[in-house]
Amino acid sequence: MTNEVAANAVVAFKINNDGTLSDGSVTATGGKGGNGFDLTTNSSASPDALASQGSVRVVGRHLVVVNAGSNTVTLFSIDADDATKLVMVGKPTYTLGDFPVSVAVSERLQQACVANTGVKAGIACFEITSGGLVALESQLSRVFDLQQTTPPSIFKTDISHTVFNDDSTALVTTVRGDISHTHTGLISVYPVLANGRVSTHDVRTFPPRTAALFGVAPIPGTRDPRTGSSAFVIADPTFGAGLFRISASTGAVATVALTAIPNQNGTCWATYSAATRSVFVADAMGSTLVEIDPATGAVLQDLRTTVGNLGSIDLVAPANGFVYALSFSADPHLTPAVAVYDLTAGRATARQVQNFRPSAGRLSNNAQGMAVY
Repeated sequence: MTNEVAANAVVAFKINNDGTLSDGSVTATGGKGGNGFDLTTNSSASPDALASQGSVRVVGRHLVVVNAGSNTVTLFSIDADDATKLVMVGKPTYTLGDFPVSVAVSERLQQACVANTGVKAGIACFEITSGGLVALESQLSRVFDLQQTTPPSIFKTDISHTVFNDDSTALVTTVRGDISHTHTGLISVYPVLANGRVSTHDVRTFPPRTAALFGVAPIPGTRDPRTGSSAFVIADPTFGAGLFRISASTGAVATVALTAIPNQNGTCWATYSAATRSVFVADAMGSTLVEIDPATGAVLQDLRTTVGNLGSIDLVAPANGFVYALSFSADPHLTPAVAVYDLTAGRATARQVQNFRPSAGRLSNNAQGMAVY
């Protein structure tokens, strides 16, 4: 999404048969984008204006996008014949909190749960209906006392990512601590109740030797029937990424491995690729793509590119065997690009095949979020 403060919009690109991208469409969300506040520069944060993952999500034939500047979330239907054609369903819906930055979606539950990280911080859940999003509660019921402002400071404790686990039996959320370790980050687990609603009571865990837990990649097919736990890889810019097992029923979090990535400076985003059965993480401060084994936490490949991108601020890995990373340039005069990586030769073989820069005016450094249909 553009995440422009004046008017937010979704920019849809076409995926060609060879996995590369080409221009598609721009569709207004009916809301406003937003910027966190960067205390180090005393100005609005950009790139990575929302300091989050999951601001744009696809669920079935719908797309959900947050509007941080207007405290709303917008639902679109996706055209069956041309996925770049989006039609708004209903109207932008109030998120019951301040500064929404991430949305978890479940096709099984037909729900979208939105994380707000401003003064009024917490998670609100909505039913996905043919007429739009319908709030499942009248007020914010999953509250996080972050002691934040609106807009939030990106170097203070804030919500980074909220996501359902693989079988939609729990809602997992990361709260990023500050880089100085004054406030350590946490993992929140809300179970999904028998009636299909997300509980309003969670279990919160502060994993040792982590500080700024950020993007979450659930690992499909890893649920242990004895414990109800499944595997997740979670990025942390203070060292790299961690492999955890999280129980949907008890909320218990067990650390399996902590992966230190050499020379990393801001590893914040994580995604799982079914094509390689591995996880890829992106660094905001480096033009890299790091592949991690979700069974052991071992680094499989650390790909460093030289195409002029300064770093990446989100990534997705659809079933076509490619990774797409939203990247920004070291040259402030250049607009963001999407780095395209080919994984079709298997694990540890990723190679960049395109650095797609959209047509002029479509994206600025305020751009945020990625999803694939």
